[in-house]
Amino acid sequence: MRERIAEYRAVEEAAEKFVKSVAEGNSKYAKELFIDEAVLFGYLDGELEHGSIQQFYHNVDTVGGDSGFRARIDVIALEETVAVVRVLEENWGGRIDFTDYLLMLKIDGQWRCVAKAYNQNSNTIKAAE
Repeated sequence: MRERIAEYRAVEEAAEKFVKSVAEGNSKYAKELFIDEAVLFGYLDGELEHGSIQQFYHNVDTVGGDSGFRARIDVIALEETVAVVRVLEENWGGRIDFTDYLLMLKIDGQWRCVAKAYNQNSNTIKAAE
């Protein structure tokens, strides 16, 4: 059975914490979304990043916000207690475009993120100097 539209909105509102953290360069909002045990996987400027979500928090806090940052949230799938969210990011840190996939789980009535996997658009990869 398809979930009600209100539940899709609840997932989107949870994912907005991710976007707000990136936009403002402040991980405090994302820390409300991700569980402590959350993991991340992806390539940042050609280097594999994987492990604890703490690395994402570090990246957000280190890079900072950018007024040119834009994002779009799409709830791709939603089945009672699990959801897949795609976040399109443009101009993160003034130069990077990402496609993020957030695996969300409804825990104690709240949508929380348990895993983040991402792709950096190839035209925004900065070669190691």
